Amino acid sequence: MANGGAAMGKDNEDRPVFVPFAIPGEMVTVEIEEQKAYYARANLLEVLNPAPQRIEPRCPHFGECGGCDYQQMAYEAQLAVMPQIIADQLKRIGGLTNVTILEPIPHNPVWGYRAEVVLSPVPGGGLGFWSPTRRQVMPIETCLIIREALLDLWHDVDLDLPGLRKLTLRIGDDEALLAALEIDDVEPPELEADFPVSVALVLPDRTAVSLVGDRYSVQTVNGRDFRVSPGCYFAPNSGMRTAVIHALLSLATLQGTEIVLEGYSGVGMLTAALAEQARELIAIEINADAVDDAAFNLDHTDNVTLYQGWLEEVLPTLNMQPDVVVVDPPAKGLSPTAVDHLIACAAPKLLYVSSDIATLARDGKRLSKAGYNLIKLQPIDTEPQTYHFHTISLWQH
Repeated sequence: MANGGAAMGKDNEDRPVFVPFAIPGEMVTVEIEEQKAYYARANLLEVLNPAPQRIEPRCPHFGECGGCDYQQMAYEAQLAVMPQIIADQLKRIGGLTNVTILEPIPHNPVWGYRAEVVLSPVPGGGLGFWSPTRRQVMPIETCLIIREALLDLWHDVDLDLPGLRKLTLRIGDDEALLAALEIDDVEPPELEADFPVSVALVLPDRTAVSLVGDRYSVQTVNGRDFRVSPGCYFAPNSGMRTAVIHALLSLATLQGTEIVLEGYSGVGMLTAALAEQARELIAIEINADAVDDAAFNLDHTDNVTLYQGWLEEVLPTLNMQPDVVVVDPPAKGLSPTAVDHLIACAAPKLLYVSSDIATLARDGKRLSKAGYNLIKLQPIDTEPQTYHFHTISLWQH
């Protein structure tokens, strides 16, 4: 299984051929869709000899909507391919071998877990998901990986808004519903809501303007409530948040005497947990709304300092020597400049929370050359039925 959800075979010229919805070990008939010099992509036509792990997909849209990749695989098989994918990416991209990869942490439940869904306008009306096979946004009747209340809200929304690019629906742990609009025009539209839902407009810089109701949702992690504004990233399912925090603290082994630097701190979910076990914590985040949320969420702390700005811009201005660095960047990973400044810090311990194993491998290659050793890596299944997962890696200088 290759990173990105496709299985990989080789043709008689030893060229890799990537086949979505196939499973390693199967004999299949495929049709080549895209030819490249060093690889090809193919469509699955028929499974001649199915793998024991193959099951019947539950969703009628599976294979078209692009939201799920693994519904044809039993959940145990989904977990089993994760360490293989990680080892392959670390070796091929990062040149990192003999890495200690811990047993993947499973997700429970494996259906109906997402508290957020992002929709796009369908040509001709309605809202749906991008379809890689149709190469356009397609209407969707159901989605089995989002929470039922979100599906109900989706069906209740009647929105005819010119210039709409995306609509994000989110449910808080207090069951409050929020709809966030992204439109081409920055002028807020006039809206009315005839059922209890908050509506916000997300601006190009990811800050938000409230149109109806509250301008944020409330999410609960480890018994603590977090205010989250519409344009701010927050883990889309509660099981993922708890698992990431516990794994991070387990690898960090803080003693209460450390100065911790945290990059991409968001609304303070990881910050709150780290601050409880550190002497001092400096957090850096670019999104102004996220910094405001974090200031509210961390009001109970007295050892946290927040900075608003890009990590690569703020870090050189700080006169500090961290004992531990924690970074949780978006899927695109760290910028080269950010890596340079993190290396210059020379913190004895660095923890990297990643949502994309390929960019972790890329950044890890540079960390390794600068004297950081990858001690161990904890995979966490954060989105069952999809190829997406998180890793937390511990690096020592």
